[in-house]
Amino acid sequence: MRLNKLMKILIVTGIFPPDIGGPATYVPLIAGALASRGHQVKVLTTSEPEDLGYDDRQYPFPVVRVNRRLPLWRRTFTLIRLIIRHGREADVIYANGMHLETALANKLLRKPLVMKIVGDEAWERATRKGWTEDNFEAFQSKRQPWPAELNKWLRSWATRQADRVIVPSRYLKQIIARWGVPEDRCKVVYNAAEPLGSVEPAMIPLATPAKLITVGRLVPWKHVDSIIEALVELNGTGLVVVGDGPEKQRLEALTQSLGLTKRVYFTGQRSKEETHALMAACNIFVLNSSYEGLPHVIVEAMQVGLPVIATAVGGTPEVVQDGETGLLIPPDDVQALQKALARLINNPDLRRMLIEKGRLLVQTKFNKEGMIDQTEAVLLKVAKNFSRSSIHAAPENHRNSPIDR
Repeated sequence: MRLNKLMKILIVTGIFPPDIGGPATYVPLIAGALASRGHQVKVLTTSEPEDLGYDDRQYPFPVVRVNRRLPLWRRTFTLIRLIIRHGREADVIYANGMHLETALANKLLRKPLVMKIVGDEAWERATRKGWTEDNFEAFQSKRQPWPAELNKWLRSWATRQADRVIVPSRYLKQIIARWGVPEDRCKVVYNAAEPLGSVEPAMIPLATPAKLITVGRLVPWKHVDSIIEALVELNGTGLVVVGDGPEKQRLEALTQSLGLTKRVYFTGQRSKEETHALMAACNIFVLNSSYEGLPHVIVEAMQVGLPVIATAVGGTPEVVQDGETGLLIPPDDVQALQKALARLINNPDLRRMLIEKGRLLVQTKFNKEGMIDQTEAVLLKVAKNFSRSSIHAAPENHRNSPIDR
Protein backbone atom coordinates (compact mmCIF):
# COMPACT_ATOMS: atom_id res chain seq x y z
CA MET A 1 0.00 0.00 0.00
CA ARG A 2 1.44 3.39 -1.01
CA LEU A 3 0.27 6.53 0.79
CA ASN A 4 0.73 10.12 -0.30
CA LYS A 5 -0.17 13.17 1.76
CA LEU A 6 -3.92 12.75 1.19
CA MET A 7 -5.68 10.21 3.35
CA LYS A 8 -9.00 8.40 3.52
CA ILE A 9 -10.13 8.90 7.12
CA LEU A 10 -13.01 7.26 8.97
CA ILE A 11 -13.98 9.25 12.07
CA VAL A 12 -16.03 7.40 14.68
CA THR A 13 -17.87 9.44 17.32
CA GLY A 14 -20.57 8.90 19.90
CA ILE A 15 -22.22 12.28 19.41
CA PHE A 16 -22.57 14.66 16.48
CA PRO A 17 -24.86 17.62 15.71
CA PRO A 18 -27.62 18.26 16.50
CA ASP A 19 -26.21 16.85 19.76
CA ILE A 20 -24.26 19.32 21.88
CA GLY A 21 -21.09 18.74 23.86
CA GLY A 22 -17.35 18.65 23.30
CA PRO A 23 -17.17 15.89 20.64
CA ALA A 24 -20.23 17.28 18.86
CA THR A 25 -18.36 20.58 18.52
CA TYR A 26 -14.94 19.10 17.78
CA VAL A 27 -15.77 16.41 15.21
CA PRO A 28 -17.52 18.65 12.62
CA LEU A 29 -14.69 21.16 13.01
CA ILE A 30 -11.82 18.70 12.51
CA ALA A 31 -13.64 16.65 9.88
CA GLY A 32 -14.51 19.76 7.86
CA ALA A 33 -10.96 21.10 8.12
CA LEU A 34 -9.42 17.80 7.00
CA ALA A 35 -11.89 17.58 4.11
CA SER A 36 -11.00 21.14 3.06
CA ARG A 37 -7.34 20.04 2.86
CA GLY A 38 -8.24 17.36 0.34
CA HIS A 39 -8.59 14.33 2.59
CA GLN A 40 -11.55 12.00 2.04
CA VAL A 41 -13.43 12.01 5.34
CA LYS A 42 -16.41 9.98 6.49
CA VAL A 43 -18.09 10.26 9.91
CA LEU A 44 -19.85 7.37 11.66
CA THR A 45 -21.93 8.40 14.68
CA THR A 46 -24.83 7.46 16.92
CA SER A 47 -27.92 9.68 17.05
CA GLU A 48 -31.27 9.94 18.74
CA PRO A 49 -34.09 8.33 16.69
CA GLU A 50 -35.54 11.73 15.75
CA ASP A 51 -32.16 12.87 14.40
CA LEU A 52 -31.50 9.93 12.08
CA GLY A 53 -32.92 11.99 9.21
CA TYR A 54 -30.96 15.12 10.11
CA ASP A 55 -29.92 17.13 7.07
CA ASP A 56 -26.19 16.43 6.75
CA ARG A 57 -25.82 18.07 3.34
CA GLN A 58 -24.27 21.08 5.08
CA TYR A 59 -21.10 19.04 5.69
CA PRO A 60 -18.37 18.47 3.07
CA PHE A 61 -18.24 14.78 4.03
CA PRO A 62 -20.76 11.93 4.37
CA VAL A 63 -22.28 11.12 7.75
CA VAL A 64 -23.52 7.64 8.67
CA ARG A 65 -25.90 7.56 11.66
CA VAL A 66 -26.85 4.68 13.96
CA ASN A 67 -29.86 4.74 16.30
CA ARG A 68 -28.36 5.04 19.79
CA ARG A 69 -31.63 3.83 21.34
CA LEU A 70 -31.22 0.36 19.91
CA PRO A 71 -30.76 -2.38 22.53
CA LEU A 72 -27.11 -2.39 23.62
CA TRP A 73 -26.23 -5.72 21.98
CA ARG A 74 -27.81 -4.69 18.70
CA ARG A 75 -26.25 -1.22 18.68
CA THR A 76 -22.81 -2.68 19.44
CA PHE A 77 -23.14 -5.27 16.67
CA THR A 78 -24.37 -2.61 14.22
CA LEU A 79 -21.51 -0.25 15.04
CA ILE A 80 -18.87 -2.97 14.69
CA ARG A 81 -20.35 -4.07 11.37
CA LEU A 82 -20.44 -0.49 10.03
CA ILE A 83 -16.93 0.33 11.24
CA ILE A 84 -15.66 -2.74 9.36
CA ARG A 85 -17.69 -1.85 6.28
CA HIS A 86 -16.69 1.81 6.07
CA GLY A 87 -13.19 1.29 7.45
CA ARG A 88 -12.10 -1.08 4.70
CA GLU A 89 -11.19 1.75 2.35
CA ALA A 90 -9.74 4.01 5.05
CA ASP A 91 -6.04 4.73 5.44
CA VAL A 92 -6.60 5.52 9.11
CA ILE A 93 -9.46 5.34 11.64
CA TYR A 94 -9.88 8.18 14.12
CA ALA A 95 -12.09 7.24 17.08
CA ASN A 96 -13.53 10.14 19.08
CA GLY A 97 -15.87 7.85 20.97
CA MET A 98 -17.13 4.27 20.70
CA HIS A 99 -13.57 3.25 21.53
CA LEU A 100 -14.36 -0.33 22.52
CA GLU A 101 -16.48 -0.96 19.41
CA THR A 102 -13.76 0.54 17.23
CA ALA A 103 -11.02 -1.52 18.87
CA LEU A 104 -13.05 -4.73 18.40
CA ALA A 105 -13.82 -3.94 14.76
CA ASN A 106 -10.18 -3.12 14.10
CA LYS A 107 -9.12 -6.56 15.29
CA LEU A 108 -10.54 -7.69 11.94
CA LEU A 109 -9.68 -4.59 9.90
CA ARG A 110 -6.11 -4.18 11.21
CA LYS A 111 -6.02 -0.55 10.15
CA PRO A 112 -3.96 2.28 11.62
CA LEU A 113 -5.96 3.51 14.62
CA VAL A 114 -5.85 6.85 16.43
CA MET A 115 -8.08 7.52 19.44
CA LYS A 116 -8.98 10.78 21.08
CA ILE A 117 -9.62 10.42 24.82
CA VAL A 118 -11.23 13.34 26.64
CA GLY A 119 -12.17 11.63 29.91
CA ASP A 120 -12.82 8.31 31.61
CA GLU A 121 -16.05 6.76 30.38
CA ALA A 122 -15.66 3.94 32.92
CA TRP A 123 -15.74 6.42 35.82
CA GLU A 124 -18.65 8.36 34.36
CA ARG A 125 -20.67 5.17 33.84
CA ALA A 126 -19.84 3.86 37.32
CA THR A 127 -20.94 7.17 38.84
CA ARG A 128 -24.20 7.24 36.89
CA LYS A 129 -24.98 3.61 37.78
CA GLY A 130 -24.17 4.07 41.45
CA TRP A 131 -21.32 1.56 41.36
CA THR A 132 -18.89 4.01 42.97
CA GLU A 133 -18.87 7.12 45.13
CA ASP A 134 -15.18 7.75 44.51
CA ASN A 135 -14.05 10.88 42.70
CA PHE A 136 -12.17 10.68 39.42
CA GLU A 137 -8.71 10.42 40.94
CA ALA A 138 -9.60 7.81 43.56
CA PHE A 139 -11.43 5.71 40.96
CA GLN A 140 -8.23 5.28 38.98
CA SER A 141 -6.38 3.46 41.76
CA LYS A 142 -8.95 2.05 44.19
CA ARG A 143 -10.51 -1.38 43.79
CA GLN A 144 -14.12 -1.03 42.66
CA PRO A 145 -17.17 -3.35 42.59
CA TRP A 146 -16.90 -5.90 39.78
CA PRO A 147 -19.10 -4.04 37.22
CA ALA A 148 -16.90 -0.96 37.57
CA GLU A 149 -13.71 -3.04 37.46
CA LEU A 150 -14.92 -4.71 34.26
CA ASN A 151 -15.54 -1.31 32.69
CA LYS A 152 -12.09 -0.12 33.78
CA TRP A 153 -10.47 -3.16 32.19
CA LEU A 154 -12.41 -2.77 28.93
CA ARG A 155 -11.58 0.95 28.78
CA SER A 156 -7.87 0.31 29.31
CA TRP A 157 -7.75 -2.61 26.88
CA ALA A 158 -9.49 -0.62 24.12
CA THR A 159 -7.21 2.40 24.57
CA ARG A 160 -4.09 0.23 24.37
CA GLN A 161 -5.18 -1.01 20.93
CA ALA A 162 -4.62 2.45 19.45
CA ASP A 163 -1.42 3.19 17.53
CA ARG A 164 -1.58 6.74 18.88
CA VAL A 165 -3.76 8.49 21.47
CA ILE A 166 -4.60 12.19 21.33
CA VAL A 167 -5.57 13.92 24.59
CA PRO A 168 -6.58 17.56 25.17
CA SER A 169 -4.46 18.10 28.30
CA ARG A 170 -1.22 17.13 30.02
CA TYR A 171 -3.32 16.01 32.95
CA LEU A 172 -5.13 13.37 30.88
CA LYS A 173 -1.85 12.19 29.40
CA GLN A 174 -0.70 11.31 32.92
CA ILE A 175 -3.97 9.52 33.64
CA ILE A 176 -3.86 7.45 30.47
CA ALA A 177 -0.30 6.35 31.22
CA ARG A 178 -1.83 4.59 34.23
CA TRP A 179 -4.03 2.62 31.83
CA GLY A 180 -0.94 1.08 30.25
CA VAL A 181 -0.48 3.41 27.28
CA PRO A 182 3.22 4.24 26.75
CA GLU A 183 4.01 7.93 26.98
CA ASP A 184 5.47 8.05 23.48
CA ARG A 185 2.13 6.90 22.04
CA CYS A 186 0.20 9.76 23.63
CA LYS A 187 0.11 13.26 22.13
CA VAL A 188 -1.33 16.39 23.76
CA VAL A 189 -3.27 18.50 21.27
CA TYR A 190 -5.23 21.33 22.83
CA ASN A 191 -8.78 21.80 21.62
CA ALA A 192 -9.71 24.92 19.71
CA ALA A 193 -12.99 26.58 18.86
CA GLU A 194 -14.27 27.93 15.59
CA PRO A 195 -13.51 31.67 15.25
CA LEU A 196 -16.61 33.63 16.19
CA GLY A 197 -18.09 36.55 14.37
CA SER A 198 -20.37 38.97 16.16
CA VAL A 199 -22.73 37.21 18.55
CA GLU A 200 -26.14 38.75 19.19
CA PRO A 201 -27.06 38.38 22.89
CA ALA A 202 -30.12 36.27 23.57
CA MET A 203 -33.13 37.47 25.52
CA ILE A 204 -33.00 36.07 29.05
CA PRO A 205 -35.97 36.14 31.47
CA LEU A 206 -33.90 37.36 34.42
CA ALA A 207 -34.20 40.86 35.85
CA THR A 208 -31.02 40.69 37.96
CA PRO A 209 -28.23 43.21 37.19
CA ALA A 210 -25.58 40.46 37.25
CA LYS A 211 -26.05 37.25 35.30
CA LEU A 212 -23.92 34.13 35.66
CA ILE A 213 -23.96 31.25 33.19
CA THR A 214 -22.87 27.62 33.40
CA VAL A 215 -22.97 25.16 30.53
CA GLY A 216 -22.74 21.38 30.52
CA ARG A 217 -24.45 18.09 31.09
CA LEU A 218 -26.34 18.15 34.40
CA VAL A 219 -24.50 15.37 36.21
CA PRO A 220 -23.35 15.20 39.84
CA TRP A 221 -19.68 16.07 39.25
CA LYS A 222 -20.60 19.41 37.65
CA HIS A 223 -21.89 20.60 41.08
CA VAL A 224 -24.39 23.05 39.66
CA ASP A 225 -26.22 22.76 43.00
CA SER A 226 -23.36 24.63 44.68
CA ILE A 227 -23.64 27.48 42.18
CA ILE A 228 -27.35 27.74 42.96
CA GLU A 229 -26.62 27.71 46.71
CA ALA A 230 -24.03 30.47 46.23
CA LEU A 231 -26.76 32.78 44.91
CA VAL A 232 -28.38 32.95 48.36
CA GLU A 233 -25.66 35.38 49.54
CA LEU A 234 -25.40 37.24 46.22
CA ASN A 235 -28.32 39.60 45.97
CA GLY A 236 -28.96 40.96 42.50
CA THR A 237 -27.33 37.96 40.82
CA GLY A 238 -29.05 35.44 38.56
CA LEU A 239 -27.93 32.21 36.95
CA VAL A 240 -28.50 30.71 33.50
CA VAL A 241 -28.11 26.91 33.41
CA VAL A 242 -27.60 25.54 29.90
CA GLY A 243 -27.85 21.78 29.48
CA ASP A 244 -29.86 18.74 30.42
CA GLY A 245 -29.22 15.54 32.31
CA PRO A 246 -30.21 13.34 35.25
CA GLU A 247 -29.67 16.11 37.83
CA LYS A 248 -32.15 18.55 36.28
CA GLN A 249 -35.20 17.72 38.41
CA ARG A 250 -33.19 17.79 41.63
CA LEU A 251 -31.66 21.14 40.68
CA GLU A 252 -35.07 22.61 39.86
CA ALA A 253 -36.40 21.38 43.22
CA LEU A 254 -33.41 22.93 45.02
CA THR A 255 -34.01 26.23 43.26
CA GLN A 256 -37.62 26.23 44.41
CA SER A 257 -36.77 25.27 48.00
CA LEU A 258 -34.29 28.19 48.22
CA GLY A 259 -36.82 30.67 46.82
CA LEU A 260 -34.67 31.37 43.75
CA THR A 261 -37.07 30.51 40.93
CA LYS A 262 -37.01 34.11 39.65
CA ARG A 263 -33.20 34.15 39.67
CA VAL A 264 -32.37 30.82 37.99
CA TYR A 265 -33.24 30.08 34.36
CA PHE A 266 -32.97 26.49 33.12
CA THR A 267 -32.72 26.62 29.34
CA GLY A 268 -32.48 22.89 28.64
CA GLN A 269 -30.26 21.64 25.85
CA ARG A 270 -29.36 24.30 23.29
CA SER A 271 -27.42 24.40 20.04
CA LYS A 272 -23.91 25.79 19.90
CA GLU A 273 -25.15 29.02 18.33
CA GLU A 274 -27.89 29.43 20.94
CA THR A 275 -25.41 28.74 23.73
CA HIS A 276 -23.04 31.43 22.45
CA ALA A 277 -25.95 33.89 22.31
CA LEU A 278 -26.88 33.04 25.91
CA MET A 279 -23.25 33.49 26.97
CA ALA A 280 -23.16 36.90 25.29
CA ALA A 281 -26.15 37.99 27.40
CA CYS A 282 -24.36 37.18 30.67
CA ASN A 283 -21.52 38.68 32.70
CA ILE A 284 -19.56 35.75 34.17
CA PHE A 285 -19.02 32.11 33.19
CA VAL A 286 -18.81 29.54 36.01
CA LEU A 287 -17.64 25.92 35.88
CA ASN A 288 -17.80 24.27 39.30
CA SER A 289 -16.82 20.68 38.43
CA SER A 290 -14.95 18.24 40.63
CA TYR A 291 -13.45 16.74 37.45
CA GLU A 292 -12.60 18.00 33.96
CA GLY A 293 -10.26 16.57 31.31
CA LEU A 294 -9.92 19.93 29.60
CA PRO A 295 -13.18 21.92 29.42
CA HIS A 296 -13.71 23.09 25.85
CA VAL A 297 -16.64 25.20 27.03
CA ILE A 298 -14.21 27.51 28.90
CA VAL A 299 -12.40 28.22 25.63
CA GLU A 300 -15.74 29.11 24.04
CA ALA A 301 -16.68 31.37 26.97
CA MET A 302 -13.36 33.22 26.63
CA GLN A 303 -14.01 33.60 22.91
CA VAL A 304 -17.42 35.14 23.54
CA GLY A 305 -15.80 37.56 25.99
CA LEU A 306 -16.72 36.31 29.45
CA PRO A 307 -14.50 36.28 32.54
CA VAL A 308 -14.24 32.76 33.92
CA ILE A 309 -14.41 31.25 37.40
CA ALA A 310 -13.55 27.54 37.51
CA THR A 311 -12.41 24.86 39.91
CA ALA A 312 -8.73 23.91 39.94
CA VAL A 313 -9.27 20.30 38.88
CA GLY A 314 -8.02 18.07 36.06
CA GLY A 315 -6.88 19.95 32.99
CA THR A 316 -8.71 23.19 33.83
CA PRO A 317 -5.55 24.96 35.17
CA GLU A 318 -4.02 24.47 31.71
CA VAL A 319 -6.68 26.92 30.45
CA VAL A 320 -7.34 29.13 33.45
CA GLN A 321 -4.30 30.73 35.04
CA ASP A 322 -5.50 32.15 38.35
CA GLY A 323 -5.65 35.93 38.31
CA GLU A 324 -4.50 36.07 34.69
CA THR A 325 -7.04 34.40 32.40
CA GLY A 326 -9.64 33.64 35.06
CA LEU A 327 -10.12 32.83 38.73
CA LEU A 328 -9.48 29.35 40.12
CA ILE A 329 -11.18 28.06 43.25
CA PRO A 330 -10.98 24.77 45.18
CA PRO A 331 -13.61 22.15 44.34
CA ASP A 332 -16.55 21.56 46.70
CA ASP A 333 -16.19 24.96 48.37
CA VAL A 334 -19.32 27.11 48.20
CA GLN A 335 -17.77 29.90 50.27
CA ALA A 336 -14.78 30.17 47.93
CA LEU A 337 -17.18 30.28 45.00
CA GLN A 338 -19.23 33.05 46.64
CA LYS A 339 -16.10 35.11 47.34
CA ALA A 340 -14.80 34.74 43.78
CA LEU A 341 -18.18 35.70 42.34
CA ALA A 342 -18.49 38.73 44.59
CA ARG A 343 -14.96 39.77 43.67
CA LEU A 344 -15.71 39.71 39.95
CA ILE A 345 -19.18 41.22 40.21
CA ASN A 346 -17.81 44.21 42.15
CA ASN A 347 -14.62 44.73 40.12
CA PRO A 348 -15.25 45.73 36.48
CA ASP A 349 -11.54 46.41 35.91
CA LEU A 350 -10.67 42.84 36.88
CA ARG A 351 -13.39 41.52 34.59
CA ARG A 352 -12.01 43.53 31.66
CA MET A 353 -8.45 42.32 32.31
CA LEU A 354 -9.51 38.66 32.49
CA ILE A 355 -11.55 39.02 29.29
CA GLU A 356 -8.61 40.53 27.39
CA LYS A 357 -6.09 37.94 28.55
CA GLY A 358 -8.56 35.10 28.05
CA ARG A 359 -9.13 36.08 24.42
CA LEU A 360 -5.38 36.38 23.85
CA LEU A 361 -4.84 32.91 25.32
CA VAL A 362 -7.44 31.41 22.97
CA GLN A 363 -5.80 33.08 19.96
CA THR A 364 -2.33 31.78 20.81
CA LYS A 365 -2.65 28.46 22.65
CA PHE A 366 -6.04 27.23 21.46
CA ASN A 367 -6.11 28.41 17.87
CA LYS A 368 -7.84 26.38 15.22
CA GLU A 369 -5.03 26.06 12.68
CA GLY A 370 -2.57 24.77 15.25
CA MET A 371 -4.99 22.09 16.43
CA ILE A 372 -5.73 20.99 12.86
CA ASP A 373 -2.04 20.91 11.89
CA GLN A 374 -1.10 18.77 14.90
CA THR A 375 -4.03 16.38 14.46
CA GLU A 376 -3.37 15.96 10.75
CA ALA A 377 0.30 15.28 11.47
CA VAL A 378 -0.58 12.50 13.96
CA LEU A 379 -3.00 10.84 11.53
CA LEU A 380 -0.54 11.07 8.65
CA LYS A 381 2.37 9.71 10.69
CA VAL A 382 0.37 6.71 11.91
CA ALA A 383 -0.93 5.97 8.41
CA LYS A 384 2.57 6.27 6.89
CA ASN A 385 4.16 4.10 9.57
CA PHE A 386 1.58 1.42 8.87
CA SER A 387 2.16 1.72 5.13
CA ARG A 388 5.92 1.17 5.54
CA SER A 389 5.56 -1.71 8.00
CA SER A 390 2.99 -3.48 5.83
CA ILE A 391 5.25 -3.25 2.76
CA HIS A 392 8.25 -4.67 4.61
CA ALA A 393 6.17 -7.39 6.28
CA ALA A 394 4.35 -8.70 3.19
CA PRO A 395 3.24 -11.32 2.37
CA GLU A 396 2.82 -12.85 5.82
CA ASN A 397 1.49 -9.62 7.39
CA HIS A 398 -2.29 -9.96 7.22
CA ARG A 399 -2.89 -6.29 8.05
CA ASN A 400 -2.64 -5.69 4.32
CA SER A 401 -4.90 -8.54 3.23
CA PRO A 402 -7.55 -9.11 2.04
CA ILE A 403 -9.00 -5.70 2.83
CA ASP A 404 -6.50 -3.60 0.89
CA ARG A 405 -6.43 -5.72 -2.24
